[in-house]
Amino acid sequence: MLKPSVNSALGVMMWGWAAAAAAWDQSISQLPFSQAEFQRFSEDLGAGLHYKALAPAEPLGLLGFDLGLETSVSDLTAGDLFLRANHQGAAWDTLYLTRLHAHKGLPFGLDVGLSYALTPQGDLTVWGGELRYALWSGNVLWPALAVRGTYAKLGGTAALDLDSSSLELTASKGFLMLTPYAGLGYVWTQASPKEQAAAALQDVDSAQLKTYIGANLNLFPLNLAAELENTGGVNTASLKLGMRF
Repeated sequence: MLKPSVNSALGVMMWGWAAAAAAWDQSISQLPFSQAEFQRFSEDLGAGLHYKALAPAEPLGLLGFDLGLETSVSDLTAGDLFLRANHQGAAWDTLYLTRLHAHKGLPFGLDVGLSYALTPQGDLTVWGGELRYALWSGNVLWPALAVRGTYAKLGGTAALDLDSSSLELTASKGFLMLTPYAGLGYVWTQASPKEQAAAALQDVDSAQLKTYIGANLNLFPLNLAAELENTGGVNTASLKLGMRF
C-alpha cells in the first residue's frame, strides 16, 4: 500500500511541475501601474508567495525534524496586472512554486523552519522562515494548538522589493497515521518599487486574512502533506512529500 501512495504523490508533483514549466515565463521586470493597481498587484503577490508551513500543530520535539519538497499552485486575482509586469507580455493567472522545506524541533515546544522556493524557470525566488510555539501539545482527547510567526523575502526581480510576515493559529488532531489540521491568521505584505522600475509609485502595505485546512499522512519513513489555503481571495493548493520524525 505504501508504494502506490508514494508513486501517486510523486506523479501529482511531477505533473504540476511539468505544467508549470510549459507555462509562460513568470517574471517581473516592470511596474506600469497606478498606485491602486500596484496595491492590488502587491497583495496578490504577497498572498501567493508568503511562507506556507504545510505542517500540523504538534511540536516535533527535541530530536524531531521534517524535511520535504513541496509544489503549490495559486490562482491569482490580478492576472491582467501580471501580464503588464512581464516585459515579454506573458500572461500568468496562476503562480507555480516549488519549495524545499526543513523544520527542526527545539526544547519547550518550539519548532523552527526554513524554506527556499522558486518559479519553474527560476525567475522568482523566495526565502522564508518560521518560529512555532505549541500552546498545547495535544493528547488522546484534545487537539494540539500552536501559534506560528513567519517571514518571507522575494528575490529574482530588479523591479521591486517585497517581503511578507504572518501570525497564525493552528489546531490539529492525530488519528493513527493521519493528522488533519486547520488554521487562520493574517499576512502582512510590504512592497517597494525600485527607482528604475517606477519612480512615481509609493510603497504599499497590506494585511490579508488567511485561512487553511490540510492533512498530514505519516507513512514511515515517508510523509505526505496536502493543504488548501485562501489568503485575501487568492486560493492555493499545495502538496508536500518528505520525511517527518
